[in-house]
Amino acid sequence: QVGGQALRGMAHAEPIASAQVKSALLLAGLQTRGRTCLTEAVPSRNHTELMLPAFGGACAVDGARICMDGPQTLRGCRELSIPRDLSAAAFFIVGALIAPDSELALPRVGLNPRRDGVLRILQQMGGDVAWTAHAAAGGEPLGDIAVRSSELNGIDIDPELASNAIDEFPILCIAAACARGTTVMTGIGELRVKESDRLGAMAAGLEACGVAVRESADTLEVVGGRAQGGVEIASRLDHRIAMAFMVLGMGAREAVRIDDIAPVATSFPGFVGLMNRLGAAVEA
Repeated sequence: QVGGQALRGMAHAEPIASAQVKSALLLAGLQTRGRTCLTEAVPSRNHTELMLPAFGGACAVDGARICMDGPQTLRGCRELSIPRDLSAAAFFIVGALIAPDSELALPRVGLNPRRDGVLRILQQMGGDVAWTAHAAAGGEPLGDIAVRSSELNGIDIDPELASNAIDEFPILCIAAACARGTTVMTGIGELRVKESDRLGAMAAGLEACGVAVRESADTLEVVGGRAQGGVEIASRLDHRIAMAFMVLGMGAREAVRIDDIAPVATSFPGFVGLMNRLGAAVEA
């Protein structure tokens, strides 16, 4: 049970970077008396901090420290233009990279520097991925992304990029499985406390598909090549796990089955239809 009562300002240090927890505390801070200060383990996605001023809110950001004085009253604002979501686009970007003779253009995608780690990682893997920021919407930079089929190579992913690509690691695991050599991902322990234990789910699914993996508390090593497939993957009621293994099916020797794709509707209701329109063969 949660009982309502007056809130007071506080200082809080987050042990694990989480944009969701940060946003919840900032929104609560609007209703407090006094000052609320939040210090992140590392700077995470900053959509809430960018959006608050548009609604009359105020917060001070100094690196990984964010402070606000309350109480504050928000107001309605002018019409907002919401950029297309890079996390959703990442599945198609990796699909285009691993599918032969593919080209893909994605216009007006959000290119927030706290979110573009997936693009930088794929470039470091040898992916032909280019982007140009040319506008802003609601304080968010946006631009166009162009992708072409590429021979990917395994790399040691810089842990500094982990918080900027944490939601994209399931699909980055697929890129790693289709790359030449070994990809080492460290500092990704936050994946264990998402909608599912995504680190464990990806390790188990890749291993079932014939991909060699090594898993530890916050690390995953993936030995690339070509996945065998021919198995059924447990999505664990997690939309990103289901979408990631649908993309793997494009590059596997045999079809990949997913036990339940209903959770995909939580973030991308038209995903299967769009995959098929782009040339994939998904039977739902």
